[in-house]
Amino acid sequence: QVELVESGGGLVQAGGSLGLSCSASGRTSSRWKIVGWFRQAPGKEREFVAAIDWSGHNPLYADSVKGRFTISRDNVKNIVYLQMTNVKTEDTATYLCSADPTHYKMDGTTWVGGSWGQGTRVTVSS
Repeated sequence: QVELVESGGGLVQAGGSLGLSCSASGRTSSRWKIVGWFRQAPGKEREFVAAIDWSGHNPLYADSVKGRFTISRDNVKNIVYLQMTNVKTEDTATYLCSADPTHYKMDGTTWVGGSWGQGTRVTVSS
């Protein structure tokens, strides 16, 4: 199992940009293949944001962030990034990364098990 730590959250104005990182440690050589970003706003259920496989090709995004957010990874540094641009107030949430779900679909409709980080808070002001 890998241990995940998110960073990069903070306060940003609507229309601005912010970059998040998900750093992995532990068994990254044999795991850390599928990584997803999720978010949870206060009083709402957790929702899928984006996912990426080991190759970094063909990432998948939620419709709500498509064209604004970019997921990428550095397999040498064991970091998965989420670059957020043109942020909106509705992007305000705690962002969490997850790796190696036991059952999943890359579009995030199924994501069971795996490792989770503690999350990093993003607040978008109007």
